Amino acid sequence: MEQKNSKSYGTALYTIITVFFFWGFLAASNGIFIPFCKTHFSLTQFESQLIDFTFYGGYFIGSLILYFASAASKVDILNKIGYKNGIVFGLILSAVGALLMIPAVNSGSFGFILSSFFVIALGFSLQQTAANPFVIVLGPPETGSNRLNFAGSVNNIGALLGPIVVSIVLFGSAKAQAAGAAVEISSINNLYYILAGLFLAVALFFWVSNLPKVTSDEKIESSQKANAPLLVIFIAFLLILAATPLSKWTSIPSQYFVYASLGIILITLISTIFAAKKNKEGWGAMQYPQLILGMIAIFTYVGTEVTIQSNMGSLLKTPEFGSFKESQIAPYISLYWGSLMIGRFAGSIGAFNLSKTTKNVLYVIIPFLAFGVVLLANALTGVDVSNLYIYAVCVAVLVVAFFIGQQKPTRTVSVLGILGVIFMLVGLFTTGRVATFSFISGGLCCSIMWPSIFALSITGLGKYTSQGSAFLIMMILGGSIIPPLQGKIADGSNNLIAGMSGIHFSYIVPVMGFTYLAYFAWKVGRELLKQGIDLDHVQASGGH
Repeated sequence: MEQKNSKSYGTALYTIITVFFFWGFLAASNGIFIPFCKTHFSLTQFESQLIDFTFYGGYFIGSLILYFASAASKVDILNKIGYKNGIVFGLILSAVGALLMIPAVNSGSFGFILSSFFVIALGFSLQQTAANPFVIVLGPPETGSNRLNFAGSVNNIGALLGPIVVSIVLFGSAKAQAAGAAVEISSINNLYYILAGLFLAVALFFWVSNLPKVTSDEKIESSQKANAPLLVIFIAFLLILAATPLSKWTSIPSQYFVYASLGIILITLISTIFAAKKNKEGWGAMQYPQLILGMIAIFTYVGTEVTIQSNMGSLLKTPEFGSFKESQIAPYISLYWGSLMIGRFAGSIGAFNLSKTTKNVLYVIIPFLAFGVVLLANALTGVDVSNLYIYAVCVAVLVVAFFIGQQKPTRTVSVLGILGVIFMLVGLFTTGRVATFSFISGGLCCSIMWPSIFALSITGLGKYTSQGSAFLIMMILGGSIIPPLQGKIADGSNNLIAGMSGIHFSYIVPVMGFTYLAYFAWKVGRELLKQGIDLDHVQASGGH
């Protein structure tokens, strides 16, 4: 990548990271919108999770379209139209999707709502593909990761505020929320009018802004054999959408098609490792085991991160978790996404040139300051946050985990993966506040997984690094597949275990997710050592 000149583009950076805010804001808001849709449209837990399926599926489809179009034309299409234009077009597309939500909600058609979410996500996919490299080139290459971490923190601020703002728009003041206020359709219309207006305003701002011209002279590497696994994964993705119709036609329970979708994706990726070992020619970036292991890890991580909060609204409405009303859920969803912000602010300390003593002090202070910001953001809306104070214990556990991880990707992923398993198991075997905060702590464990997994997965790829990065971004698909899977388990597990609701038991899914992430850290470490790569010098950067 290169830019028009070498001057500082501080204003340009602040302009570009506004889109990072939108990604976090809307993704986190799904945690409020999903339980509303489940009640309003009388959906099963699986059907309600189709919101995440279409939202994160839009990221996958958008990336896939760009990949195949660029491969077929042998031209980097996004580079040709320009990264600035890519962001503008993406914002306009998301605005169209937001405006479509208004007639969709008024029509009472859940399918129409899903289609509108898909259009918004397609726009986000284009924005994300363009914005990440844009941020990297706005300054010296050696500080590119610092800028991405800064952009990632803005994404987290959006995720923190999303549930709070959306809850106020939908349910009104804190007093109205406490009283269990009902949602007015006009409130939903207002929400999406506001979002569409913001998307268009930022698009116009980008259009008139004097941003640097960013170009790339990287050659598109051929990887014909990699096309087949991607197409199979695409078919597996569609299988979830077709699960209910296929069940009616074949009399096979729909959950088996959902399980099959996940199985096909995992088997396809794992078999690629063995196929590439026999003959590396034509596989491109997929010839490297660390990349395939990383694709599964990104798929698992994003799916785990999303599914914990997407199903939490329904979990909190059960008697054993407090019988919360829809309007009372926002502080907990906000705390979950705030947990990712807590971890990422702490994780960014290592990017600065500070003494070891200073870093150690900051590792203790920063997480609690970030936790204070989460509490303040909720308190300013009139919410009583005193029942959230005890969560400081979980933050303290994260601080210990950071000291053990020592900012080394393999050790960090391993420690947080194991810690995630422990938190999820505590949540499974308890109820009430202990279980609730244990599940929310999954956000702390997910917080810096993305940069660590990403760094390990593209290490040693050489000229295939750019292609490998594109494959990893496609695996955001996990946020589309795993939440519906958990929804199916929730729907089919009622009365399976005495005293445990189906939605509670379904949290076995993130247990398995964190288990794989811990395994990935061990396995990828062995693979990189075989290639003679010094793991102590693999640097984690960026964020999602």
